[in-house]
Amino acid sequence: MTAGRRVVLAAMAGGLVAGCAGPKNAGGASAAIASGAPATDGGAATPPTPGAGPSATTSTTRPPVTRAEIVARYGRSVPHTWGFDAPGVVHSLPHTAHDIALTFDACGGPGGSGYDRTLIGFLRARHIPATLFINSRWIDANPAEFHRLAGDPLFEIANHGTRHRPLSITGRSAYGIPGTRDAGEVYDEIAGNRAKLTRLLGTPPRFFRSGTAYCDDVAARIVTDLGERFVSFSVNGDGGATFTAEQVHATVASARAGSIVLCHMNHPEGGTARGIASAVPHLLATGHRFVRLSDALHRT
Repeated sequence: MTAGRRVVLAAMAGGLVAGCAGPKNAGGASAAIASGAPATDGGAATPPTPGAGPSATTSTTRPPVTRAEIVARYGRSVPHTWGFDAPGVVHSLPHTAHDIALTFDACGGPGGSGYDRTLIGFLRARHIPATLFINSRWIDANPAEFHRLAGDPLFEIANHGTRHRPLSITGRSAYGIPGTRDAGEVYDEIAGNRAKLTRLLGTPPRFFRSGTAYCDDVAARIVTDLGERFVSFSVNGDGGATFTAEQVHATVASARAGSIVLCHMNHPEGGTARGIASAVPHLLATGHRFVRLSDALHRT
C-alpha cells in the first residue's frame, strides 16, 4: 500500500459514510452556487465516448448465476480480509496521465434520500461527466430525478446496493451499519438493485459499490460472479457528506491523475456542491480531465 493511500484511509476514520449511515444535521444549509459557464477550452471535460457507456454492455435480464448457485459456491467459505482492499476491488484508473473519475453515491433510506440539484446542475453546466452509484431506496424516493439522470449522457448509473449494506458473508458491520450475514444476503444486496436498474435502464449496471464501501474478499468475488466490478475509491472527497465546502475543495483539488473520487449527491445541505464547484475548475486548469468509470475501465 502506498504512503498516499495510507493517508487517505487514515483520514477516513469516522467520516467516510456519515452521509450514508444516517441523516446529517441540516444546520447551515448549503448556499446556492453559480452554475458557471460551459467550458470553452475544448479540453475541459471528456465527453462520453460513444459505445463506452452502459448502452454498450451486453443486455441481459438475468444474473450470470442464481442465488442457489452462489450459496452452494460460497456458503462454507471463510473470508480473510475486511475493509476497502479486497482482491479485485478497483481503487484507481489505469494508465492515465490526466483522467480523474468523479463518483457520487446516492444512499437512500436512513442514509438520506435527498437530491443535490445544485451539484448536478453544476456538473451539467460545465459538461463534467460522472458515475452515479445509486441505491434502490433512493430510486424509489426520487423516481422522476432518477429517470432524468439516467437519460443524461453525461452520467452513467452504477449499483449502490439494495439496502445499502456493507458486503460481508459473516454479518460484519461498518460505521454502525450491519453487514450482510451470508452469501445469500450478499447475492440479494447486489442482485436486487441490479434487477431494478436493468429493468429501468434496459442494460445491467457494470459497477458496484457497497454501502460504506466495505467488503470482505468472498463478497467481492460474488460481485464479480454476478457480472459487475467492485469499485472503491482513492480520494474520500466529502467525508461521507460531512465536510464543509472548504474541506471538499481542499481534498478534491489535491486529487492526482488516476484518482477515483467518492462524494455524495444525497445530502444537499452539505458542502459537497460548493466544494466540487470550486475544485473542478482548479483541476481543469492544472491539465486534468474528467471521465466516467466506463470510459477509463472498459479495456481492463
